[in-house]
Amino acid sequence: MSIIRTGFQVEHREVMLRDRPAHMMKISPKGTVPVLLLSDGTVIEESLEIMEYVLSWNLTQNEEEWLRRNDVEFKFHLDRYKYPNRYDVIDEFKHREAACKFIESLEEKIPDGNLSDAIFPFVRQFANHNREWFDEQNWPNVHQWLTANLESEEFSECMTKHKQWIPDYQ
Repeated sequence: MSIIRTGFQVEHREVMLRDRPAHMMKISPKGTVPVLLLSDGTVIEESLEIMEYVLSWNLTQNEEEWLRRNDVEFKFHLDRYKYPNRYDVIDEFKHREAACKFIESLEEKIPDGNLSDAIFPFVRQFANHNREWFDEQNWPNVHQWLTANLESEEFSECMTKHKQWIPDYQ
């Protein structure tokens, strides 16, 4: 969404992770997306770092704290709630309840701007894992914020399906 919001020029290459192109693996051997290859050859492989670069975003201490909580506290429990078998979790609902503490913090004060964009995808994942349950929770601010993001033109553009990129060489 940061790329779209800023009009940052990129050559979009849609890849299928089950069919990773050799060029992608050459520039980013870990084989994950997103990957941003700059004209000077620099490779940026993390979403947040791509956002920081595209936005010339220097994180404040408060933003760093929110992102630490998102990445360490919330995502830890989100992963175990969504994928209990991957983590040998016996009771994924304990992780859902732990993740709710972060959502409750959001309910009190939803960050704006770049920070909102950085946190939104994870909250969307949490909500979509059991949308009926999520929608029943008393989080009016979070529900309004999530809906506004989901209905935004930027999100719609981000979610546009592209044809798989097939390089001229393999």
